[in-house]
Amino acid sequence: MTLHADAARVLQEWSAPLEPSVPESGGPEGAVGQEELRLAYLGHLAARPDAMWKSCESGHLTASALVVDPRRERVLLTLHRKLRMWLQMGGHCEPSDATLAAAALREATEESGITGLTLLPGPVRLDRHLTPCAWHLDVQYAAVAPPDAVWSVSDESLDVRWFGYDEVASVADASVVRLVERARQLV
Repeated sequence: MTLHADAARVLQEWSAPLEPSVPESGGPEGAVGQEELRLAYLGHLAARPDAMWKSCESGHLTASALVVDPRRERVLLTLHRKLRMWLQMGGHCEPSDATLAAAALREATEESGITGLTLLPGPVRLDRHLTPCAWHLDVQYAAVAPPDAVWSVSDESLDVRWFGYDEVASVADASVVRLVERARQLV
């Protein structure tokens, strides 16, 4: 199965959580909900055989994972080098990624330096946002850190830091806050 086919399968099988519709980052006026995003992602995949790759200038699927330490009620965020924002780990899919989940786990491991992360099954939520390269149709997962997790700062980050669940809103944007809220419901 190709990565494109895996992404379509994951999105077809995923039950979008019920949550209030929210404005997109850099998007048109109006708000979209998780089911609307799921259908939009599926439409983009159906229309674009290159929808998984950065070369798709009209937008491409990306994979990210919020690293969670539920025992200590905290999440690990990265201060993104280019965007200068505190975000979950994630980025572009690569040809070596067999599945969307594998891409999210690879990104989380590379950007956090933590080995032994465990992904929760299935996506946590979706977030479509405009970046300097194109629209990112992000499929967001949650990764549970092992108890002895040791993190490091990658070349893509200015810093990596643990934040208590209640601290995230003071450092990150609303999309990260929503991701943390949803991940907390699932861990």
